[in-house]
Amino acid sequence: MTTVQVFNLQGKPETMIELPKIFETYIRPDVIKRVVIAQQSHRIQPQGRDPMAGERTSAVSMGTGFHLARQPRVKGSRYPKAQQAVFAPMTVGGRRTHPPKSEKKIYQKINKKEKKLATCSAIAATANKSLVSFRGHVADKIPNFPLVVSNDLQSLNKTSEAKEFFEKIGVWHDVERVKKSQKIRAGRGKARGRKKRHGVGPLIVINEDNGIRKAVRNFLGIDVVKTEELNAEMLAPGAVPGRLTIWTQSALNNLDTLFG
Repeated sequence: MTTVQVFNLQGKPETMIELPKIFETYIRPDVIKRVVIAQQSHRIQPQGRDPMAGERTSAVSMGTGFHLARQPRVKGSRYPKAQQAVFAPMTVGGRRTHPPKSEKKIYQKINKKEKKLATCSAIAATANKSLVSFRGHVADKIPNFPLVVSNDLQSLNKTSEAKEFFEKIGVWHDVERVKKSQKIRAGRGKARGRKKRHGVGPLIVINEDNGIRKAVRNFLGIDVVKTEELNAEMLAPGAVPGRLTIWTQSALNNLDTLFG
């Protein structure tokens, strides 16, 4: 059995525990990507165009012999719209060629076993230092992978306490990296409620929330999640495995119960 060190809030080794067998899962980036894309599709809102858009007029082609294109034209004369081409995709005010339809199947289904394998694989990737560094996390000063901390972490309820813990455990440099990565988004997204974007920071996995969410909510890019809420997208944002993850001791022990 592989053992792993448990660190206290001062960043010092406290005890040794057995590492759950889930960390021996073979890492499958292909399965992780498939599951993450399926989960992202569940948030996409279907959109479509009015089937009658550009077709709300009576118009017929005048035929040949008038030195005009054989487009459907508005009937009548002596008013602005008369004899103007309509309906056709290339005309002003005409219909679109192949408009998006709300009937399009966007929601992707995923097999339960495949979803579970992706989560297990993403959990195993959090114990691989090279994968964590490849994602862009600052992992030089982190003492161990996977990083396991005592359950006292769940009881922190002040931002200053959380910052002190991050500094002593070696994660603070990664938190600062996320803060520096914040920038103004390019394009129309600025006017649609997503003006700024930033990188992804550490993930804290807990078994019980006694104030830790409140303590870290002001830090950019940090997520706090319970063990039963874990999924492939949280552990591998953008379908890239190896997110820097901090496990509490009780959360780590709960993995065997949830995933076998």
